[in-house]
Amino acid sequence: MAVSEEESSSASGNSSRSPPSNDGPHYLAKCVLKGSVVLQVVYGHIRSPSSKDIVFGKETSLEMVMIDDYGVLQSICEQPIFGTIKDIAILPWNNRFRTAIPQLQGKDLLLVTSDSGRLSVLSFHNELHRFFGLFHTTLSVPNGNLRHEIGRMLAVDSNGCFIATSAYEDHLALFKVSSSTSADIVDKKIFCPSDDEKNTSTSMGVSGIHGTIWSMCFISKDMRQLSEEHDPLLAILLNRKGSLLNELLLLEWNTKENFVHVLSQYAELGPLALDIVEVPYSYGYAFLFRVSDALLMDLRDPHNPLCVYRTSLNFLPSVVDDHNFIEESYRTNDVDEEGNICNVAASALLELKDIVKDDDPMNIDDDAGYASKSTSNRVCSWCWEPGNFVNPRMIFCVDTGELFMIEIYSESTGLKVNLSDCLYKGLPFKELLWAENGFLTAIAEMGDGMVLEFEDGKLNYRSPIQNISPILDMSLMDYHDEKQDQIFACCGMAPGGSLRVIRNGVSLERLLKTAPEYIGITGTWAIKMKLTDWYHSFLVLSFVEETRVLSVGVSFTDVTDTVGFRPDVCTLACGIISDRLLVQIHQTAVLLASPAALAHPDGIPFPSPNCTTWSPDNTAINLGAIGNNFIIVATSNPCSLFILGVRQLGDYRYEVYQMQNVRLDYELSCISIPQKSVKEDIFYYPVNYDKIDPTHGVKIGNTFVVGTHRPSVEVLSFEPGHGIKALAIGVISLVNSAGITISGSIPQDVRLVKVDQLYIVSGLRNGMLLRFEWPLPDVDSVNSMHSSIVSEVASDSFLVNLELISIRRIGITPAFLVPLNDRLDADIIALGDRPWLLQTARRSLSLTSISFQASTHATPVCSSECPNGILFVSENSLHLLEMVHNKRLNVQKFHLGGTPRKVLYHAESRLLLILRTDLSDDSCTSDICCVDPMSGSVLSSFKLDPGETGKCMELLKAGSEQVLVVGTSLSSGPVIMASGEAESTRGRLIVLCLEHKQNSDSGSMTFYSKGGSSSQRMSPFREISGYGTDSLCSSPDDNSCDETEPWNLRLAYSTNMRGIVLAICPYLDCYFLASASNAFYVCCFQNDNSFRVKRLAVGRTRFMIMTLTTHFTTIAVGDCRDGVLFYSYNEDSKKVEQLYSDPEQRLVADCLLMDIDTAVVSDRMGSIAILSCSHHSDIASPERNLKVCSSIYMGEIVMSIKKGSFSYKLLADDEMRDGDIASSIMDLSRSSIVASTLLGSIILLIPISRDEYELLEDVESRIAEHPLTAPILNHAHVCHRHRRSPVGAAKILDGDMLGQFLDLTNAQQEDILAVPDDPHHMYRLKPRKPKRHLNVNKCSEFASIWYRSRGPHRNSALPLDVQSTAAPQRISGRTS
Repeated sequence: MAVSEEESSSASGNSSRSPPSNDGPHYLAKCVLKGSVVLQVVYGHIRSPSSKDIVFGKETSLEMVMIDDYGVLQSICEQPIFGTIKDIAILPWNNRFRTAIPQLQGKDLLLVTSDSGRLSVLSFHNELHRFFGLFHTTLSVPNGNLRHEIGRMLAVDSNGCFIATSAYEDHLALFKVSSSTSADIVDKKIFCPSDDEKNTSTSMGVSGIHGTIWSMCFISKDMRQLSEEHDPLLAILLNRKGSLLNELLLLEWNTKENFVHVLSQYAELGPLALDIVEVPYSYGYAFLFRVSDALLMDLRDPHNPLCVYRTSLNFLPSVVDDHNFIEESYRTNDVDEEGNICNVAASALLELKDIVKDDDPMNIDDDAGYASKSTSNRVCSWCWEPGNFVNPRMIFCVDTGELFMIEIYSESTGLKVNLSDCLYKGLPFKELLWAENGFLTAIAEMGDGMVLEFEDGKLNYRSPIQNISPILDMSLMDYHDEKQDQIFACCGMAPGGSLRVIRNGVSLERLLKTAPEYIGITGTWAIKMKLTDWYHSFLVLSFVEETRVLSVGVSFTDVTDTVGFRPDVCTLACGIISDRLLVQIHQTAVLLASPAALAHPDGIPFPSPNCTTWSPDNTAINLGAIGNNFIIVATSNPCSLFILGVRQLGDYRYEVYQMQNVRLDYELSCISIPQKSVKEDIFYYPVNYDKIDPTHGVKIGNTFVVGTHRPSVEVLSFEPGHGIKALAIGVISLVNSAGITISGSIPQDVRLVKVDQLYIVSGLRNGMLLRFEWPLPDVDSVNSMHSSIVSEVASDSFLVNLELISIRRIGITPAFLVPLNDRLDADIIALGDRPWLLQTARRSLSLTSISFQASTHATPVCSSECPNGILFVSENSLHLLEMVHNKRLNVQKFHLGGTPRKVLYHAESRLLLILRTDLSDDSCTSDICCVDPMSGSVLSSFKLDPGETGKCMELLKAGSEQVLVVGTSLSSGPVIMASGEAESTRGRLIVLCLEHKQNSDSGSMTFYSKGGSSSQRMSPFREISGYGTDSLCSSPDDNSCDETEPWNLRLAYSTNMRGIVLAICPYLDCYFLASASNAFYVCCFQNDNSFRVKRLAVGRTRFMIMTLTTHFTTIAVGDCRDGVLFYSYNEDSKKVEQLYSDPEQRLVADCLLMDIDTAVVSDRMGSIAILSCSHHSDIASPERNLKVCSSIYMGEIVMSIKKGSFSYKLLADDEMRDGDIASSIMDLSRSSIVASTLLGSIILLIPISRDEYELLEDVESRIAEHPLTAPILNHAHVCHRHRRSPVGAAKILDGDMLGQFLDLTNAQQEDILAVPDDPHHMYRLKPRKPKRHLNVNKCSEFASIWYRSRGPHRNSALPLDVQSTAAPQRISGRTS
């Protein structure tokens, strides 16, 4: 039996924790896809005074987004907060306040309340690309009385002078923003009531603040008519205990005497008041939203509040035609009089209004969730038009999903309110935000939101805002075409339920694919005809002994002969040097070509191109690059560098001539010439340090960067008449954690990047990426080394030593760098073992995986039909893809209707089997349907009986046949008593056979065919005929879109059960288990016949059984109170025996057996635990409890746990194959765990060894305390992540916390491991002696195991596992 509740609570409440045991498995938890549920939306100038930023509060993370000119939401950054957000608000900039911090001049601040019990003031750090905590003040004791914890709701004065925050009941706090030169944001505060309740008074006949606070807002005053010191007026909506109406109270805070006075109260008979909303720029008016109406209140005299205008919401103007809106009708969730929620648990979790529920905790399986519907319209969200000082306008949404606009205007008789017709109809939106560019952000509760644009008095749809929550079930499988895993997830609730296909990395739209005929490609380039062209004109493909030039357009046509490039050579480099002048560099010569008009309309007016060549004397060219003004080629024997120019001799006649030739000490490995755009000239370092230019005047257009076999990267410049000048050098000297020099550290590619500052990115031949920067002026950067150039003209007198900032390994193959365009701030595709997107605007080396297979070459191909096209070369095929910028998540949606509950993959038919409930069909409300995973179309379905609801299903073997066993409910109402015991209910066990129905003209049983047709293979480029297609095929040689033969579900067997069947699972090879209420049955198919099911034995628990899982002979049963219990079945005696019990009481959400001794279990409180019985010996012992080996509190309810890695199949690192960790890498796919949550998160649990655990645990504790990486809301990280862990249990390490380590520079990593002296200082790092010697390389090397197996999302990268020995420089103060 499990321990008693009293024993459990006393044990968990013990403050003195014993050291955790090192026995049992160790795991690291990483959230690879953060929850998509948006609970709060705010808007302000966060990054800069001119930026227009939107911040989403997503319960466990903050996401900053922006809306581009096309109405598409673009994610800027997302940051975990290691806690739970209660509310967020914007503190606007005010010139009369916050003048003490120069870095914040003109920027708005973000206010956040959370379960840390503090009010946090955050600012965005542009260089480090994340939020930082500026100020924290304590509101309440964490984890105290939830009703009295201040912080549930925030309100901010529109002038940015005052802040208010309240609890559920009775308590609130007021803060005054500092106007002094002190560093604190807040200089005065008051809590109501105080401990002695002597800081609050009331007027005659007015009651105090006693009751539930529903809403509040400041009634702002005109700053132009006020002095610095003025008293704020706060309006709160209060419900007193036992009252049927809500009261409007007006409070004034006397800031001098620090006293709160309740001035007046307002209440009238009628509908229930829900919200109080200030009218901006009106200085004394507010809207009181009630059920079915809205009152415009005049609060200019706070002692005498008046209603000046009443607007009815029950007699709204006629709605426009339904075809302009979303086709389906949507229902909302209502609250009964006693405050119980008539909705599923997922909806309760996602409610924007916090409601204390005391109903059935398993209400997620209740089918009466949408039984009731309000008959009166109520406002559920609203937003004001920004910047409208004359006639304020508000757009609001009622609970029917209709959007309206209210305009307030002034007449001689007073203010008037004008209510518009319905502007849009869709989901009932829970949050609305009106941005300055006219776009409206509408957030739905359990469905996709949208971006709308207000123009010409109408709202027009622009783009979706994806929301995949809640994820009720998932199926993890391999995506065969890309060697990666993908997740099929049941998402959303009726009527917007959908199937989502979740993949790794940046989303790419696959447009075209050729046959695998392109063997031996050595390079690809896209070339423009003119320097000022927006689109590319030619695509150049270089082979080992051939070059082909194709025109870019609707079709790709071979124009090699009319362009002028030599076709019988391997091209080393090509490009445009001037308008209509193209350059081809091959091993023997440099060719200058003017294409003919047959190749391009802007070509020369001759039937053939004009060409001229230049060749070096008695040597071969091995490298080359083309700039806007000159050409660079390099030779290896001897090592020389040639600077070539082009001059015009006559009409359409040019020549290539040598401008300079220098000898090299070292052979060059790569050359890159930054392209000078039309508007760019000279870029200097963005910060003016005493007018010193740290880049020494790098001039774009005359500068180039080379990589050498030294190895090194060097920045050189060339000016005619002055020769070549060496500007900077970065020597590459890398060693691994064992102190051995790493081979292959020769630059394969190099790029100069300019985003706020200049820096250099280099890809090495051993698969590493390096980032070099110019050092700060106060650092001695004069280098004793010399450039690789040997020349009298070259000057080393001011050679700068570049500082190696960051190192990343992206594989073991050479790393190529492909910019997405010619701009210096363009993001870069890094090609290695797989493609990555290098985000150049981020600090350090910030990489995000690209959802595509390993490629050898890539080039951007921009055309009018495909402006964001990218051509990849992979597996001897050309793939034309387009970067999808309108998808924040790499998720594909297939609308299914109803609520999808369970999903399984049927391998033989290659179909998905999905169990749906809450259908709108009159004949049934639940069915099992067969869905095509490529198109999302429902091919067939099996309808359950009327009133019957599907609860679970599993694919099982009945002899040689595979059948689907389904568990259902035949009862309505709650299934569990408040005590956890099962209600008296009925269910049914159904066995369905999957039949393949053949068409009369086809005898083939193959569902999909992958072979390409012969017509597609006649010509290598015939299949590239256009960019758009309505076909659902993933590629031209994929015939999966052919007409398919149907699969049907046929009823084979059914039997009634005494209880609802909530769980089914296979057991051994010949049995299966099915639960009903608090019993589970061991069953088999008699004589392997699916028409006959026999019950062999029964096991019982005390409470309702929620989950069943097995591994070999072990049966793990999860119930709604006793947690996880282990059983076994004795085949001889045909009896079920209980083996072990859970030591803790837990309401199990899902459970998975990793082996016969170890279970992974999630509960409905947001925790994940690893339980094991391996500590028990064979000796009989009275204690039969499982041991909690490790646990972590995620703050999200995990509903589905599967084995898998959700990652690309990468080549293992050569250096790791011979090490102790090689077996760990190879075993990750079998021992890793993938979990999905109600908030839409995907979490990986990755096993690690004891040595790795001990090291990373120490690193995690230091990261959690360092100012650069500590929780931004001032949470105690250990207390938060392990708040529900029993005494003595080890920690599951937090991969989100550890992941921040890899996004830092080398010097910052060293500072963290050294533990800085001042953990609260944000802008300065002061290293001191470490508590324990931790090697940066060793930490990162261990981290590489879990990083290789994680499913990268945003900001993902492989870790540093090397160090540089080339004169490292400290960067103290660099983060400011």
